[in-house]
Amino acid sequence: MIPSVNATGTRTIGLLYYLYGPGREEEHIDPHLVASFDGISPDPGRADDFDATLKELQLLLDQPVQALPAHARPAQPVWHTSVRAAPGDRILTDDEWGDIARRVVAATGIDPGDGEPGCRWAAVRHADDHIHIVATLVCEDGSRPDDFRSGTRAQAECRLIERELGLTLVNAGDGTAAPRPTSAERHKADRLGRERTPREELRETVRRAVAGATSESEFFDRLGSSGLLVRRRVAPSGDLLGYKVALPDDRNKDDEPVFYPGSKLAPDLSLPRIRERWSATTQQAQGTDDPAAGGPRPTGTAPARRNAATAAWQAVLVIDHGDDGVVAAHIAAAGEVLDALAKTSAAHTRRELRQAALAFERASRSHIRAERGHDRALRQAARDLVYSGPALGRGEDGATTAMLIDMVFFLVTAAAHWHGKKNHAQQAAAARQAAEHLRAAYRTAAQQPMTALHQRGRHLSLPVQRRQAAALRRALPELAEQILAEPGWQALAATLADVEATGHEPAALLTEAAHRRELDTADAVSDVLVWRLRRMADLPADASTLPIPTGPTWSGPRTPSPTDGRKEQRRTAR
Repeated sequence: MIPSVNATGTRTIGLLYYLYGPGREEEHIDPHLVASFDGISPDPGRADDFDATLKELQLLLDQPVQALPAHARPAQPVWHTSVRAAPGDRILTDDEWGDIARRVVAATGIDPGDGEPGCRWAAVRHADDHIHIVATLVCEDGSRPDDFRSGTRAQAECRLIERELGLTLVNAGDGTAAPRPTSAERHKADRLGRERTPREELRETVRRAVAGATSESEFFDRLGSSGLLVRRRVAPSGDLLGYKVALPDDRNKDDEPVFYPGSKLAPDLSLPRIRERWSATTQQAQGTDDPAAGGPRPTGTAPARRNAATAAWQAVLVIDHGDDGVVAAHIAAAGEVLDALAKTSAAHTRRELRQAALAFERASRSHIRAERGHDRALRQAARDLVYSGPALGRGEDGATTAMLIDMVFFLVTAAAHWHGKKNHAQQAAAARQAAEHLRAAYRTAAQQPMTALHQRGRHLSLPVQRRQAAALRRALPELAEQILAEPGWQALAATLADVEATGHEPAALLTEAAHRRELDTADAVSDVLVWRLRRMADLPADASTLPIPTGPTWSGPRTPSPTDGRKEQRRTAR
C-alpha cells in the first residue's frame, strides 16, 4: 500500500472537480465518497444535482478556514494524499477503503481523534486500486494540525494496514524513488497499446544518455540521437538551467508534445545532479596518469567488456570496505554500467539485462550523498561500453559479456548487502531483483563459452586433469569436493591448465581468486572461478580456438602430490 502526500493547494473546489470528474484520460470510474470527517458528508457521486452537491461539500470542508480572519488563514489550506494498493493486491471494498482513510488521517495528524481537534476531510474513490483524501488545514477550534512529516507517518501506518489485511508488504520508502506514473498516464498508455508510460520510457532513455557522458554537449547530443524532443531552459544571462524531454508521438489534447523535466523523471536526472557526475570526474582526472583519466581506450567490444569487468571487481572491494559517500558513488556508477551494458547487449541477453538495469535504478540512490569522482573507473567503463558498440553475442564478444555479467552480479549483490546494512529496504530489494535478472542473463550468455571450455577440459590428458584437481584441493580444501562434483569442473580444469601454460602457479592464483570475496552467492562456484582466473591471468575469454594444454610450463616450486613418489619409481623401473 503506497501513500503519496502531495503538495498543499489553494482551491478545494478545483481538486474536488478533478476527483469527481472523468479524469484527464477518462480513467475515473464511478467517483464516490467512502468516508468523511463526520460520516454524513454529501456525496456528489450519488446525488441527483451533482454541481450543487459538489459545492455543498466544498463549503463544508472550507468552513473552518473561512471562519478565520483573512490574515490568519493559511496561504495553502488544501491537503491532498492518495493511497494506492500494490499491484497484485485484491480489490478492497468501500468499507475497507473507508477504514484505511480514517487510519491515515489519524496517523498523519489531520484528524487524530480521541477528543483532539481535527480537520475536515473527505475520501473519494474513483478506481478499484486507490482513494484520494482531501482535507483543509484548519482544525475545528481554529488551530493548525500537527501534520509534520505526514508522509512518513502515512507510510508507517500503511505498513501496519498491509499486515492486518494480508496485502503486499511494501518496503518503506525514503523519498529518493523516481516519481511513479500517474493513473492518467497509465490509462493513456493502456489505451494507446503502450507497454510502458512515456515517463518510464523517457527515464530509461535519459539514463542511457547519461551513462559515461562527460559533458553537457555530449549528453544533449545523445538525447537528440535517441530520437527525443529536447527543450533547454536558459536564463537571461545565457546560462543553461535545465531541460525537458518528450516522446515525439506522446501528445496532449491540443496535439502538443508532453514534456517532462529531468527532475520529474528521477531525482538524479535533474541537470544540476547530472553535472555532478562529470564535473567531479574531470576534476579528479586532472594531473593524474591513471588510465581511467584519459589516454588510449580499448577498441572493440571485447576489450571494453574485459576492462569493465576489472572495474566492476575493484568496485566490489570498495563497496565492501569504503566510506559511505564513496560507496554511494560506486553504486550510482554501477547503474551506469548496467544501463550501458543493456544498451549494447546482444539480442539473446538484451531482455534480462534491460530488466536488471530498470530494477537497479531504484538501488542507485539513497539519502547518502555520493562523493563523485571516486567512481571514475566505473563511469569510464560505462563510456567504453557505449562507444565500443553492440556486442555480437558470440566468440570473444560473447565470452567477455559472460565474464562481465558475472562480475556485475557480484557488484550488484555487494550493493544489496550494503543497502541492507544501512536499512535501505527499497534499494536492497531492488538490487536483489536486479541480481536475479543478471543470473538469468548470465545463464544465456555463458552457455556457448562454457560449453567450449567444458569440451577443452574433457580433452585434457588424465595427468593434466589430476594435476589441476590436486591444485584445487591444495588451494580450496573446503570447497574442492563440491567444485569437483559441479558440471563446470571441466571448464575450470581447462582454465587452470591455461593458467599453468602461461607460467602462473594454478594453486596460488586460485587461492587469490577465491579469497578476495565470498563465493556463497554463486549458483556454480566453478563458473565464478573460471571468469576470475581468466581475467586475472589475462587469458582469452573465448577458449574455443586455443590449443589443448598438454603439460606444465610453470617452473617454480610445487607442493608434492601423494602420487609423485610412485610415479618416480615407475619412471626409474622403465
